[in-house]
Amino acid sequence: MTAVNDLSQFMNQFAPPQLAEDWDNVGLLVGDPDRPIQRVMTCLTITPESADEAVQQQADVIVTHHPLPFRPLKRLTTGQTGSRLLLQLIKADVAIISPHTAFDSAATGINYMLGERLGLSEGRPLVPAMEFDEKLGAARVAVAPAGSSLANLIDTAKRQFALERVKYVGDPEQSVSQVALACGSGGSFLDKALAARCDAMVTGEATFHTCLEARASGIGLVLLGHYASERFAVEQLATVIGDAFADLQVWASRQESDPLQYS
Repeated sequence: MTAVNDLSQFMNQFAPPQLAEDWDNVGLLVGDPDRPIQRVMTCLTITPESADEAVQQQADVIVTHHPLPFRPLKRLTTGQTGSRLLLQLIKADVAIISPHTAFDSAATGINYMLGERLGLSEGRPLVPAMEFDEKLGAARVAVAPAGSSLANLIDTAKRQFALERVKYVGDPEQSVSQVALACGSGGSFLDKALAARCDAMVTGEATFHTCLEARASGIGLVLLGHYASERFAVEQLATVIGDAFADLQVWASRQESDPLQYS
């Protein structure tokens, strides 16, 4: 029977921890490595809703993109959301694995998936992890179909991610050939995208000043929202894990949702 450690090792191969940012917290974060498992839930973030779902559906493991815990904890009490959720999951014997930024940068990780979803080709790392594998690294650069514009990229993003609208910076009519891809809070990659001569960058969110810099520099910026830019990938990850372990029941959380709403 598959054990927690078997799934943890698989995730380490799929998204090597060496790819994670120095500030990150990845790998098996909670649980007994030797415990046999049958049911696995993937999610973007452990929230009260997704934690309740894991307990009610008797998940043995949560594979969450965003780590819990993320930073060192000085105490575990019910007075704070993160520690309260940890206590709930530990009591229910639910293990936690998080690949986070290693998943972002993996060969077939989130930024790779993002490029595929947008119909882009010839992807390569924007910031290669030279000491590990030059084919791997943070963010990506990919090529848009010939004759593409920023408006085409926006329309494709809205259609592929089922978004009624997206925020963007730039002239919709500007031509787009090279596109930088940085899921989540990827605005910090703007300078790298400019250095790589990208015409546009697709990310989840960016600061106001990053948006101003993009406009001043003439690079298009498409902001999908943090949730939309990553949630689809944990759905695909459930399929990846299910294909690798025939004895496991694997599903993506059905209860988590984007906390941001529009009126």
